[in-house]
Amino acid sequence: MKLKKGDSVKVIKGKDKGKTGKVEKAFPSDNKVLIPNVNTYKRHLKARSQQQPSEIVTLTKPLPVANVAFICPKCKKQSRLGYKIEKNSKLRICLKCKSEV
Repeated sequence: MKLKKGDSVKVIKGKDKGKTGKVEKAFPSDNKVLIPNVNTYKRHLKARSQQQPSEIVTLTKPLPVANVAFICPKCKKQSRLGYKIEKNSKLRICLKCKSEV
């Protein structure tokens, strides 16, 4: 998975298509990313005691990586990521403007 925490992404599929945001957390084993205020759902919570009321909570669920596109910080375009190996270090590069990310 090429996306990391802090990357700017745009949703390209699903109910939130067109929204942009920064990756808050990445789940490489599940190939999913968490983006704040994108892919939100309502969850009804039952009261656990007499003092605690029942409530409706808004949850943000992770999105599959295939449903988001990386936005390059230099050229500000939707792009794909590639790798370049230089002196025993692996660098991520934008495939549109060829700049290091």
